[in-house]
Amino acid sequence: MISHAPIHRFLADQSGAVAATYGLSLFALIMVGGVGFDYARLAGMDSELQNGADQAALAGATQLDGKSGACSRAAAAAIGLVTNTTILASTHSISVASESACDATGTVRFWQNRDATQAATSDANARYIELDVAARSVDYALTPVGGLLHATSKASAMAGIGSSICKVPPVFMCNPAEASDVSFNTPDYIGKGIRLIANDGGGNYGPGNFGYLQSNAGNGAQAVAQTLGRTEIPGDCLGIDGVDTKPGVQVSVLDALNTRFDVYANGLNQACGNGNGLCPPSANTRKDLMHKGGTGNCAFQTGNGNGWHEAPHPYVPTSATTPLTAAQITGLSPMGYPRDMCHAVSLTGSCAKGQIGDGNWDRNAFFKTNGANYPSTFDVGGTFGTAAPTRYQVYRYEAANAGSRLQIQADGSDTSRPQPYCQAPGVPVGGVSGGNGAADRRVISVAVINCQSQGIGGASSGVQVQKWVDVFLVEPAVARKSGSTKLTEQSDVYVEVIRETSLGSGGGSSAAQMIRRDVPYLVK
Repeated sequence: MISHAPIHRFLADQSGAVAATYGLSLFALIMVGGVGFDYARLAGMDSELQNGADQAALAGATQLDGKSGACSRAAAAAIGLVTNTTILASTHSISVASESACDATGTVRFWQNRDATQAATSDANARYIELDVAARSVDYALTPVGGLLHATSKASAMAGIGSSICKVPPVFMCNPAEASDVSFNTPDYIGKGIRLIANDGGGNYGPGNFGYLQSNAGNGAQAVAQTLGRTEIPGDCLGIDGVDTKPGVQVSVLDALNTRFDVYANGLNQACGNGNGLCPPSANTRKDLMHKGGTGNCAFQTGNGNGWHEAPHPYVPTSATTPLTAAQITGLSPMGYPRDMCHAVSLTGSCAKGQIGDGNWDRNAFFKTNGANYPSTFDVGGTFGTAAPTRYQVYRYEAANAGSRLQIQADGSDTSRPQPYCQAPGVPVGGVSGGNGAADRRVISVAVINCQSQGIGGASSGVQVQKWVDVFLVEPAVARKSGSTKLTEQSDVYVEVIRETSLGSGGGSSAAQMIRRDVPYLVK
């Protein structure tokens, strides 16, 4: 008789039941493990590609110097950097397609702005480079068990040059023509006076206001004073395109700016060192103030005491357009470089463009009142090549001919001192023989900002700079009066536009007035 017990035991045995389940799930388990393994390979390749794109964009950005061939050189630098191998991709070479045109098409694109909304049209305006690295694929090792064979990845990057301007006082002015000229076309303003006003009324800054930039020189008025007065300016360099504004009006710090005119208020030791030696004047200190007393009397005085004070017979025009007559000039004290006539007639002036003058200053009165320096036969047109030289041109001419053009001149007990008296000999005028490459003490570079459109008020970060311009400091910042009528505020800074600041070429440049430093940076 055949026993069926073994068969029954086999059919009843459940000890191997899990094997079938495991066998069926094996494919899924292998796929899950494969996804982790292959995803790590894909992520690694993506990182390689992005790193390559980043480095290529940075390499290309270093060539965007605005000169001829900039786009071609930038593309070549970018392409050359990423012509290499990626270990994790199934196709090993990384490449960027050749592209050298200054436009925003193809795999290498050039832009004028960091938002990539304005395509570059020439080497001169190509400021940012954007590029794509060709897509690469990874053949999966284990994931094909689930039917997935490969995946692709690509990368792109954008970079530009981050430039800084150094060795300049951290000063900005709100574009006085923002309503009509948002770009502040500098050639339109060369030779014209601008009355800059401190924002001492509070609130947001408006056209023609001036203020200070954050440069990490320290907090408080003394730190700002050091940046305005010293030849060795403390603090960091300032971004050419973007800056942070510093809160506070701090009118008192203009005493430090006045040291450039040989005017030393009391209490400047912390800003200018013992004896004020850290804040020397320009070698040409021609100004409308006259002096009484010795070298120890160097502060501005409102009365008749020793020190600097308003001339006893100051220049105060009666017309915004007509120069003084010979009779009106007779008896005037020696003049400093005056304001434009339309500004000089009153505290607020009557210029057609408000705080922007017209460049018409009373040249005849200036030369006539400084008769000890200029004979009646002095030929203005023959000397300057124009009958209407700018104040800055006269300033440099006088510095170059100091022996005959910067002589002291008296009016009663007061003396005009167009050369340093309190801190002699002063710093030679820049660009004049004997200047020794020193920064001109009466020329500063200021950032022009459209304050209204950006809502600048107090401490503002990431403020866009329209451009940097060089301005000539025309007169000390002091309160002047004609009788009881106020003519200038202590918080006024009157300047003449010289030119747009020359920032040199990409790769860095240096000059006495400033140093430019360039560093490539990633935008995205």
